Amino acid sequence: MMTFKTIINCTATVLLLGVFGSVLQAQESPDITAVELREHVRYLASDSLEGRGTGFRGAELAAQYIAGQFKKIGLRPAGNDGTFFHGYDFLLHRELGARTLAAIRSAKKSRSLILQRDFRPLEFSATGAFEGPVVFAGYGITLPSRSYDDYAGIDVRDKAVLIFREHPEKANPHSEFEQAAGLRGKVIRARELGAKAVLIVGGLSTMEMDDLLPFAAVQSGSAAGVLVVTVTRRVADELLGDTGKSLNTLEDAIQTTLKPVSFECQGVTLSLETDLREIRGMSVNVAGLLPGSDNELKEEVVVVGAHYDHLGYGGPGSGSLKPDTRAIHNGADDNASGTAGLIELAEYLASMRASLKRSVLFLAFSGEERGLLGSAAYVEHPTIPLDRIVTMVNMDMIGRLRNGKLIVYGAGTSPGFAELLTRTTPRGIDMKPVPDGFGPSDQSSFYAKNIPVLHFFTDLHEDYHKPSDDWDKIEYEGMETVLGMVAAVTMELASSQERPAYASVAAPRRSGEGRGIRSYTGTIPDFGEQVEGMKISGVTDGSPAAVAGLQGGDIIVKFGAIEIKNLYDYTFALGEYKPGNVVDVVVNRGGEKKTFRLTVGSRK
Repeated sequence: MMTFKTIINCTATVLLLGVFGSVLQAQESPDITAVELREHVRYLASDSLEGRGTGFRGAELAAQYIAGQFKKIGLRPAGNDGTFFHGYDFLLHRELGARTLAAIRSAKKSRSLILQRDFRPLEFSATGAFEGPVVFAGYGITLPSRSYDDYAGIDVRDKAVLIFREHPEKANPHSEFEQAAGLRGKVIRARELGAKAVLIVGGLSTMEMDDLLPFAAVQSGSAAGVLVVTVTRRVADELLGDTGKSLNTLEDAIQTTLKPVSFECQGVTLSLETDLREIRGMSVNVAGLLPGSDNELKEEVVVVGAHYDHLGYGGPGSGSLKPDTRAIHNGADDNASGTAGLIELAEYLASMRASLKRSVLFLAFSGEERGLLGSAAYVEHPTIPLDRIVTMVNMDMIGRLRNGKLIVYGAGTSPGFAELLTRTTPRGIDMKPVPDGFGPSDQSSFYAKNIPVLHFFTDLHEDYHKPSDDWDKIEYEGMETVLGMVAAVTMELASSQERPAYASVAAPRRSGEGRGIRSYTGTIPDFGEQVEGMKISGVTDGSPAAVAGLQGGDIIVKFGAIEIKNLYDYTFALGEYKPGNVVDVVVNRGGEKKTFRLTVGSRK
């Protein structure tokens, strides 16, 4: 785990780059070239950086490298305490404490369960203790469209719920049941019905009697508000008690009839105690300032940003699309490409400083893959006041230009942006403008603060979030072309006399949508701070949330009848309400509880 002090004190680590000696050679030309882009990407996406996971050694090395490049270019340190580094802390992960125990008691037999062999808490479990009866609830699914409800006719309040993974039509990947098969959703459903613990059977078949789910089976985020453990199929059979039924026959019955077979397990009591501790990490954004040449306009700032983190070694809960494969995810396109572009733009614009009236702040963010942590931390604790930032230009995945397709978010966030983009699009580029400023990258953090944004993106591909996203698959000539356009746009933003005006784009977004339905509120999650509830950074103009009166900074703690402890609860809540439903939304605003009446909308 890296610390802010470690990064500050280890600038000499840049010398580790000797294996990529050509990167360290003084640049002969400030021009943006495919050759120089390749060398930056080769290092940033090399195995030695171990996937640049936020909070780990590889990300530390990447931060040092970027800072070294900024220093060589001549940028001014614009982080904390006169350094290039803007630090913040975050929840790195959870780990098991000493008080993690379980036991089964029945008239015939009592025994303690062995941690990591018989049972294992999941990372998003709450910490606490439970003792009481167990209810078998099939797959733990309620799906009205199929007239299926594993909880029909049973009472799970103050009890433990035993459920299978996946769903009764698991052989069909297109089944309607897929939308209700997520572990988080199942746990929230049980919690909302009053259960105090959820036990998830690890193995999917009789060949997997001793299997347990991995500790980080899903991206954990905040705790679920209920105890959550995985148990082996052997233990699950024991938990059925004196019912005379077996796990295998129950599973076959549900899959054959597609009808629930739920009941309270007679004659058995479960004792369970979970102890999970938060481990916090430190990470940094890297900030370098290129001062403008105009005595007055240099106080205004154009931000150019890109995130430098990626998924580390992948694995369950990391966001990898190969979650069962533990391997270095080098993230050449996502986002060594944008980071390399940031460095090359800084060098190029530094050579053009006399033409820049405004200052340009180059920001390399960490924590994007964990939910925009770095950019959210920056806008909450900026080193340059936000009212001085006139535009944020972001680059995330600019290394796979195919058929000239370039997507640019934020085209509607200032009145002149659409024309600016059209005018600066190079020949051979098929530019696809998207008016909305909100999207799955760091520009969203700035747009939520009423700052115009542009986000350049060459689209997803088959290597996205997989170990195969390597440096030799990047289209460097295409990157050079894209960066030529970004440079032209940035030059104009930094040189024009008129400050770009902010425009709110009324466009439905996918944040806060329910499980496979069309419910929509228009809330934009704020990932920069772990709180009890779901904090929002803003609301889309004209959306149901905006009409109801919600605003950035609100922490949603209840949506209709459902308590909201985190983003997962909020997503679950959206799945419980249909477009047109009117719900009371309770928020914490500045320490005061307020209630707003919201009409759930429909995603267009």
